[in-house]
Amino acid sequence: MPLPPSASSFVLQIDEPLTLIPGLPNDVATHILSFLPYSHHCRLKPTCKRWYVFLSSKTLLSLRRLNGGRCFSHLLCIFPQDPHISSPFLFDPQYLAWRPLPPMPCNPHEYGLCNFTSISLGPHIYVLGGSLFDTRSFPLDRPSPSSSVFRYNFLTSSWDRLAPMLSPRGSFACAAIPSSDQIIVAGGGSRHTMFRAAGSRICSVERYDVETDEWEALDGLPRFRAGCVGFTVRGEGEEGEFWVMGGYGDSRTVSGVFPVDEYYKDAVVMELKGDGGGKWREVGDMWEEGERPRLGKIVFVDDEEGGRPAIFMLDDNDILRYNMTSNRWQKESSVPRKAPYDSAFGFVVLNGELHVMSIVHGIDSTETRRSRQQKRVGTLFIQCYHPRKKTWRCLVTRLPFQQPLDFNTTVMCTIRL
Repeated sequence: MPLPPSASSFVLQIDEPLTLIPGLPNDVATHILSFLPYSHHCRLKPTCKRWYVFLSSKTLLSLRRLNGGRCFSHLLCIFPQDPHISSPFLFDPQYLAWRPLPPMPCNPHEYGLCNFTSISLGPHIYVLGGSLFDTRSFPLDRPSPSSSVFRYNFLTSSWDRLAPMLSPRGSFACAAIPSSDQIIVAGGGSRHTMFRAAGSRICSVERYDVETDEWEALDGLPRFRAGCVGFTVRGEGEEGEFWVMGGYGDSRTVSGVFPVDEYYKDAVVMELKGDGGGKWREVGDMWEEGERPRLGKIVFVDDEEGGRPAIFMLDDNDILRYNMTSNRWQKESSVPRKAPYDSAFGFVVLNGELHVMSIVHGIDSTETRRSRQQKRVGTLFIQCYHPRKKTWRCLVTRLPFQQPLDFNTTVMCTIRL
């Protein structure tokens, strides 16, 4: 199969003396190697110097994109802990392969980063905000929100520090706008996982431009909102709409002592425009009083024909689908294997399937000689649901982490490479 016409300029970046596959022209060899799964590249680079140069070059990702995405690998990036001290990992569900990424640049004054957001845009992963402790602040045991933004570049295999957000925040809504290479964030606060019912709330909204490395302030949310989720959908406007669902705002106390969050049951929508964001409109409550205490974990599946995405929520052991017309959640299916007691599910979308992840112990009878550490970390059990076929399947893989994975605090995002 010939290369796309526009690929010739990329092939020229490979030196002619470097024959990738003996007996084949380099343009054919690069086309063949571009279909190798991304998760296998680290193991194939030591094959020879020629393969190491090609698999580490910008040419490879460019060719994979020129092939129309047919050879893309849909990968999951998992941040098990503070990415300054613990390496994130890429997971390929098709081949059950893991690949570590380098930790983020470390600041000696900051530690305990959590409640940050990760998102992919192009061949990059962005890590934004979060809540952390700073040895330069007082009191020392009070967490502070972060405005830092980092980007992992898969072309250079390195982290870059970008322009900070205008307002520091953690536990906020975030979405990418691929058509304009922008990222939008909304709400958030300073809550840390060590203090589950404390922290501030904000309502500010900002938009980041990748090309200029600048943040722009937009109209704020109608109310203070943290712990919310955000996503973009194609709307009537040129850029579509930015949705913000759930979260918490005010808090009350039980017996005048214990703080309890007041969770939102509604959603708000902003129409995105090229010269800035529009006004917010309120959608209203998405469920009746007493139906559920708060919004569950949210994912969305892009429509192959370019329509509005299908939005799903994991509510305990049930998967619900959101109906935009009626503004209600309707039951789609139930998870076949329930989560173990006192544990949580991870919930992501990969290759058009909903992946419900949990940690189990002793599921693989063939692994009788696993180390004590591996037994303590557990095994990743993934239940995959296909929304179109209405079918379930499961995957099992060993975890590469040194510590047990907690899906209550783990941050995840997906990327196509």
